[in-house]
Amino acid sequence: MSTPSTTPAPVLVLVPGATGAPADGGPRFHLADATVPQLSVTDLVATRGDGVFETIGAFDGRPVNVGPHLERLARSASMIDLPAPDLTTLAEAVDAAITAHDPVAELSVRVMLTRGIEGADLPTCWIHARVSDDWSPYRAGMRVAVLERGLSTAIADTSPWLLPGAKTLSYAVNMAAVREAKRRGAADVLFLASDGYVLEGPTSTLLVRRDGEFLTTPVSAGVLAGTSVTSLSSWLAAQEGAGVREQLLTVADVAGSDGAWLLSSTRLAAPITHLDEVELPVDHELTARFEQVLTGRA
Repeated sequence: MSTPSTTPAPVLVLVPGATGAPADGGPRFHLADATVPQLSVTDLVATRGDGVFETIGAFDGRPVNVGPHLERLARSASMIDLPAPDLTTLAEAVDAAITAHDPVAELSVRVMLTRGIEGADLPTCWIHARVSDDWSPYRAGMRVAVLERGLSTAIADTSPWLLPGAKTLSYAVNMAAVREAKRRGAADVLFLASDGYVLEGPTSTLLVRRDGEFLTTPVSAGVLAGTSVTSLSSWLAAQEGAGVREQLLTVADVAGSDGAWLLSSTRLAAPITHLDEVELPVDHELTARFEQVLTGRA
């Protein structure tokens, strides 16, 4: 009789040296027990969501885009006035987390940096590695609902205090949007700016193929600079002679395109089958090639 499979346990690495040498002279990072409490209830990430993060995909034990992810973490930290993280320490800690985890095909590695315990003036940092969710239904194609974000594409210039383009841990609105999409029978969201242009997903970057070009929302419109779209742009430039170009797009532009995807580091390239009620063409062969690039196997 066969025994049921079990999911390997997650791995937790605490990084007291994330922004400088630990005050107690201890190691910059160390493995911790992921099954016992480690976070103080007075940490500002718990009371205010005050922190930044990155999620790195690791495939067959090999992480993808560690440098770009950690550089983006540093940009996000700067935007919310956190001390600059030590990227060398974080990269080593990411490797330690992956090495300590049981071998799996797909691993999700989250790097979390918070403002720390209120009044202590010392950031908290940890890395959590776990088996990735099963994203195969999304990679096969998904319905996407268009939802208003309520901000214009000029937000980065007019209201930088709203932190457009920062990957912060204040994710309540993003998750509320995904729940609304599911109430509408969709799997995910494409946010719409108040001036009529599409932006990004709650946890993803938009890629559109239109009239022979690959297009994405300009970072200047207040979206997160996507690591996945950068990888695909480099690959497309080598394969097709032209990478991904930034351009403001309307809902009609996406609905009338030759295909569109929402990209992320663990979900990879999820083709949009329907944008609200409009059906879009899906190129499964190209999507599979995108997956090879985004997993570092191409």
